[in-house]
Amino acid sequence: PAGGPRLAVAPADTGTRKRRLVEYSEGYGRRLAIHRTLSWSMLPLFATSYYTGNRLSRDGRAASPTWVRRTHPIAAGATAAVFGVNTVTGVWNLWAARKDPEGRTRRILHSTLFLLADAGFAYAGSIGDQARDNGAIRNRHRTIALSSMGVSTAGWLVMLLGQ
Repeated sequence: PAGGPRLAVAPADTGTRKRRLVEYSEGYGRRLAIHRTLSWSMLPLFATSYYTGNRLSRDGRAASPTWVRRTHPIAAGATAAVFGVNTVTGVWNLWAARKDPEGRTRRILHSTLFLLADAGFAYAGSIGDQARDNGAIRNRHRTIALSSMGVSTAGWLVMLLGQ
């Protein structure tokens, strides 16, 4: 009928496309285990950094307890270490999984969010010393660090909830 739906007849040799088998190495599994294990340390490190950073900002460095002044850079350094290892393991496994269409969008979104957070944390860390004495830089340091925490938490949830 004119203007109505038309059925297209597929040739007899048209079949469904077979899914390609993707084999992952033992190294992939080890890197993934390291990546997942370290990712669970992220939120406690964020909470520690937030609390100690907030105390430093609110009370001033001189009036803050010694443990706060000592803990904030330790938590920031530990966060940098976790992100460093997880960036290496994550990018390596992203490359290893490049031919696997299953979950590709989720992997790329997760990776993009974490690379953005990496850049933000690197910038926040680079201005950390200046933030001690300059209120405007302190606010920028805080804003960038909190934004990076939010972006990376979103990236973490993409993988956690998408499994």
